[in-house]
Amino acid sequence: MRSVLKKLLWCGGAKNYASSRTSALPEEGRVRVHVGKDEESQCKLEVEANLLNHPMFEELLRLSEEEFGHSYEGALRIACEIDVFIKLINLHKTTN
Repeated sequence: MRSVLKKLLWCGGAKNYASSRTSALPEEGRVRVHVGKDEESQCKLEVEANLLNHPMFEELLRLSEEEFGHSYEGALRIACEIDVFIKLINLHKTTN
């Protein structure tokens, strides 16, 4: 799983966002996403950028646009429970 989901950067809202490491840009070929339906449950993750082209993730992004809109700054926001998102990543990994 580490190759698909590189690292969990933080969870549980901005008050727990203290590490200076998380402010650095993601490695080449990776993208930073915020996963969760609200700020209190959001987790910040880095995933392989090519995952965003998969139809399953394209649909998540479409649903997230409905939830959050499309004009905001920072990382992509995905309106999905973190455990469901990780299961989807694992499913993608096992089918490839």
